[in-house]
Amino acid sequence: MPDPEAKRFGALPSSSGGITRLAYARAKAAGVNADSLLKGAGITQQQVDDPAARVNVRDQIRFLNLAAEVLQDHLLGFHLAESCELREIGLLYYVSASSDTLGQALQQAARYSSIVNEGVSLKFGNGHVGFTFHYVGVSRHLDRHQMEFFATTTVRICRQLTRQHVTPLRVKLTHRRDTVSPALAEFFGDDVEFAAAIDEVIFAPPIGDLPVVSADPYLNKLLISYCEEALARRPANLGSFRSAVENAIVPLLPHGKAQAAEIAGKLGVSQRTLARRLTLEGVSFSEVLDSLKSYLAQRYLADESLSISQIAWLLGYQEVSAFTHAFKRWTGKTPREARSRATT
Repeated sequence: MPDPEAKRFGALPSSSGGITRLAYARAKAAGVNADSLLKGAGITQQQVDDPAARVNVRDQIRFLNLAAEVLQDHLLGFHLAESCELREIGLLYYVSASSDTLGQALQQAARYSSIVNEGVSLKFGNGHVGFTFHYVGVSRHLDRHQMEFFATTTVRICRQLTRQHVTPLRVKLTHRRDTVSPALAEFFGDDVEFAAAIDEVIFAPPIGDLPVVSADPYLNKLLISYCEEALARRPANLGSFRSAVENAIVPLLPHGKAQAAEIAGKLGVSQRTLARRLTLEGVSFSEVLDSLKSYLAQRYLADESLSISQIAWLLGYQEVSAFTHAFKRWTGKTPREARSRATT
């Protein structure tokens, strides 16, 4: 059934579905009922079976979350990216692999990344060699596995194209993890930060000058023309305005600055326009804020390293009692009751 939101506000961002297919194969190999996971994520079997079929980014994120839970693999995105065949990325990989230097390869990947995934915009440079990742038309707080897949794949591509074991200067990810696992530290290096203000993978500037071993300027020129054509076919208006609002709210919550005026300023619109565009999508700012806090509260409670007082602060509450009152309104339970039931 067509998504009514997509019909009203333009196409929802889609992906090539490669990560979905990798996770589906991993679940099948583990003896999991992967078909039921597809159904739970709103993805059809035809989308998995057809390599040319695209998958809604939001559905892909939902499928990865479901698969990770069933497989009990809290590093699913990282593990999938560790072992996948990079050439399956397709056109985006080959235009990078035919570039002269690693810096040029990363610039090309940033420009044409929407061919693979319209929900994530890659920005190259700004004084550094590497990427910052920005979610477009998709709420960032829903995801961790897809982003860890992107970060891991970025480093693997750099190593494969140069045949050198390059290590990032730093890796920052906005989602929370209680600790940096030894596997992540070994792969990325020592400077990995979670709950950061931005998603990024940054290398030392000299790495940009490393030659790409498979450089082919003639092939690169040809592939760029294909990429430009594919890029021109991508829809210009993707997803809902609500997702942009949610992405602006999350980093401001702990600082108590998630007010409508502040968010409107972040998005470059007036407060009146903010309210009007949300109304067109059937919600108010207060409803978006309340729903987002409820979702994050339940996710944070699953992280036993976070105390109730820390969770209250992350959600912008100055007093635990205010958080407790709000959580009971959302769920009918206190935060402590919800946490104890989840662990029994």
